Amino acid sequence: MARDWSSSMEPLFEEQPTLLKPSASKYSCCIFKVPKSLVQINEKAYEPQIVSIGPYHHGKERLNMIEQHKPRFFSTLLERTKDSGVGLDQYFNAVASKENKIRGCYSSELLSWESSDLVKMMVLDACFIVEMFRIFGSVIEHDRNDPFLGMQWIFTFMIKDFLRIENQIPFFVLQEVFDLSKGDTAEEAAKGSLTELALRFFNITVPRPQEHLKKFAGSPNVKHLLDLFRLSFVAHLNGEPTGHVAEKDLQFIPSATQLLLSGVKFKRNDSSNLLDIQFNNGVLQIPPLTLDDFMSSSLFNCVAFEQCYCHCCKDITSYITFMRCLVSTEMDVELLFKKQLIVNYLGSNAEVATLFNDLFRDIGFDITTSYLAKIFSQVNIYHKNQWHVRWAGIKREYFGSPWSFISAVAAFVLLVLTVFQAFYAVFAYYRPPK
Repeated sequence: MARDWSSSMEPLFEEQPTLLKPSASKYSCCIFKVPKSLVQINEKAYEPQIVSIGPYHHGKERLNMIEQHKPRFFSTLLERTKDSGVGLDQYFNAVASKENKIRGCYSSELLSWESSDLVKMMVLDACFIVEMFRIFGSVIEHDRNDPFLGMQWIFTFMIKDFLRIENQIPFFVLQEVFDLSKGDTAEEAAKGSLTELALRFFNITVPRPQEHLKKFAGSPNVKHLLDLFRLSFVAHLNGEPTGHVAEKDLQFIPSATQLLLSGVKFKRNDSSNLLDIQFNNGVLQIPPLTLDDFMSSSLFNCVAFEQCYCHCCKDITSYITFMRCLVSTEMDVELLFKKQLIVNYLGSNAEVATLFNDLFRDIGFDITTSYLAKIFSQVNIYHKNQWHVRWAGIKREYFGSPWSFISAVAAFVLLVLTVFQAFYAVFAYYRPPK
């Protein structure tokens, strides 16, 4: 008797994926769970340590300490805005009206979240973040005895948690709460937009000139805080033509020590943008990179976002790939440190080399579309030129130290004197003095 295979398959046909929605590749879907392959490399980089933002880590016991303070900050905000007619219902109704849009931002189905619970979480999380930005931006007065201000370790972990890919809420929710709570006065508007306050907040840990941050104050289509932080590095690079690049030269470049042997010079680029790498006449100019726990965590999460979100540029991934090429061993780290291109607060040189190796592991990268494609090509062409290799060897051999330089000069003078001696001997033979 023939088996009825269709009856066993019909429930599967009707079942919709929940871990990764079919709509996860849409432009609107921008908050992802990190792929397991990346989590296995560095789980700590993606796991919030002190505060839960959004649904993915909500309710975890170890994050309850900050969770208990969120209603307190919301209450303080309500006290401040009630005179302008904005009360609790206004915040909840504004966020509730965007519930479907909010759900569409997450790559996993939020089936376990009732509407009321989801809206409450979004309001509390958004108010907490906005209040943090205002407090640390000196926009509102605050109690100096508040543990959030008096205990430095809380801020240290919190600022990293705000930039974890799984710990995000949509930026339009933050904007909605910010607009409702800011008031209508010109004085309030002059204190800064949401993007300005957010970038100023992160600038506490990654200092950059205020004029640089102002360029990104009105960045359109920001998805969430991690995306805003990422855009503050990459936005100016978008759309720049790379020009024609020969395919044979479009390959990964050798390490820093290998490039040095072929005559490439390394120079500090004082650009305010970390990604502004240039190569001219054999000189590779790189902005200094300060490596600490915050920066390493941020880079891991920026790369993870670019790997998951197909509608953004991959400039952080390109930068990490380029730096991974340069940093292959501890000797490469030492070289870049001496050239003031890397400031290492992570520990040993080996830890820096391991960091770049981990950042680069198991990621997809298309060198042909990279903003650094032209730099990859130019460096490879220079490296393959044998004249540059020989000339670099001569300089190391004869001009690498003061003693070798003096020896080279002495040899040259001796050679010149020998030539003159030979010349006068021959001259005197054929034209003897009368």
